[in-house]
Amino acid sequence: MSDLDRRTVVASLASLGFAAGGTGVLAQQPPQAQTPGTAPVGRFSFDDVVRRARELSLSPLVAAAALPDQLGKLDDAAWRDIRFRADRALLGNNGGLFRLQLFHLGSTYRQPVTVNVIRDGLAAPVPYAPNLFDYGRTKFEKPLPLNIGFAGFRLHYPLNDPRGFDELITFLGASYFRFLGRGQRFGSSARGLTVNAGSDAEEFPFFREFWVDSPGAASDTVTVYALLDGESVTGAYKFEVRAGIETVIDVSATLFARREGAKFGLAPLASLFFSGENDRRIQADFRPELHDADGLMLHSGAGEWLWRPLRNPAQTQISAFSDTNIRGFGLIQRDRDFSHFQDLDSAYELRPSYWIEPQGDWGEGHLELLERPAADAGKDNILAYWLPKNPFELGKPVSLSYRITASLDLSRLFAAGKVISTYLTPAKALGSSDPAPANAQRFVVDFAGGDLDYYQTQPSSVEVVATASLGKVSTAFLVANPHTKGFRAAIDVQAEPGQLTDLRLFLRSGDRIITEIWTLPWQAP
Repeated sequence: MSDLDRRTVVASLASLGFAAGGTGVLAQQPPQAQTPGTAPVGRFSFDDVVRRARELSLSPLVAAAALPDQLGKLDDAAWRDIRFRADRALLGNNGGLFRLQLFHLGSTYRQPVTVNVIRDGLAAPVPYAPNLFDYGRTKFEKPLPLNIGFAGFRLHYPLNDPRGFDELITFLGASYFRFLGRGQRFGSSARGLTVNAGSDAEEFPFFREFWVDSPGAASDTVTVYALLDGESVTGAYKFEVRAGIETVIDVSATLFARREGAKFGLAPLASLFFSGENDRRIQADFRPELHDADGLMLHSGAGEWLWRPLRNPAQTQISAFSDTNIRGFGLIQRDRDFSHFQDLDSAYELRPSYWIEPQGDWGEGHLELLERPAADAGKDNILAYWLPKNPFELGKPVSLSYRITASLDLSRLFAAGKVISTYLTPAKALGSSDPAPANAQRFVVDFAGGDLDYYQTQPSSVEVVATASLGKVSTAFLVANPHTKGFRAAIDVQAEPGQLTDLRLFLRSGDRIITEIWTLPWQAP
């Protein structure tokens, strides 16, 4: 039990329903004097979590004790059969709209997590008890220890119907969390932090402890505090979750490097891209496309809007977008047409886009997009995160804040035309029997929205602007697309065998850029 818990556990477990039945600026701050091991006095606050994170950073990571064999041997199906009993959910005593349910340890979830509930400013841990769960077909030969903790938790809220409680946000596994707005289905995930992502030295810091503040009656907002722990870093997090049509989370974090030299990825997002119209990896599946997100969208510090289609590469690829004071980025599910997915169960067309908006200046750095090969649609293979230019220093906390939004439609963010599809085809005339030029590829990009409908009567007033960092754009042409009320642009690109080139494409009318910038790396065969 933590120092915070020792001073608050007397705050009555009955209040939890267990009766007898930041500045917003990414900056390194000077270390502050503190006395290790002393517990704070008074009501719970974010400063208490920051103090815990600072103290943890001064000593090596302590590995968790091994799970009891009965839990460690559970397979995924047996673990999923253990469900929290809805009638034991927390947070409803004061008439609030949120309900807290917990996840059982077992299977791949082996890191015990402490979950506290804050009431009237005092925090008390939720004790593990077998009668909190319905074990279904999963049976244990002997009773489990009483202090094993939990794997994570989720919050429910009347998101889609005022008469019921829908899953709103889930914290489960390492530093992962997923959340939904109205009418959405789970897809992409967010993480607290990445460490050395994409390398053999990748680490997965985890949320060791949570504190959930009891919301007031009729409130649509709940606050969650979390303590991050890992081999190279510790951290204190505050999540202010506001439920709605677009659920919004305001995140504040203070991080402490445990050792130097690690690569810390901030505000990371994870997703799945198995196949799409630009990357058809599936040959024998009735579902044409399978993806939680189909593109990376970026709003640069200079005001540019970029769209980078996602891919399922043959080998791991990393793309970097250098910037100063980036304004926003996200993994976006732009395709909302069921006929493109044909999956009645997974509902890919209802999976939310996650959009990150930094609060304050994040300085110099680069956005990194990591794409891993996926042999099936079973787990995430896409990761996007911000890497600050300056490395973390021992003894100097780093504070940052950002907003993350779950949305089905982010077109409100900017008024220009948007990329709705990307296709690859041989660089030759359709129907021609002539071979395509060697080391050439045709890219077809559909733009729609913004003012593009306005230019349909005079398409000659719109031009394609396309560049390649290496090689050449040998052909570029544009046609109006009456089906989308936009335009279809196509470019043929040629490069030396094996040469990697970065492509950029947008539409312009006169001196005015009227679309976002499509960008994609391509390697000539």
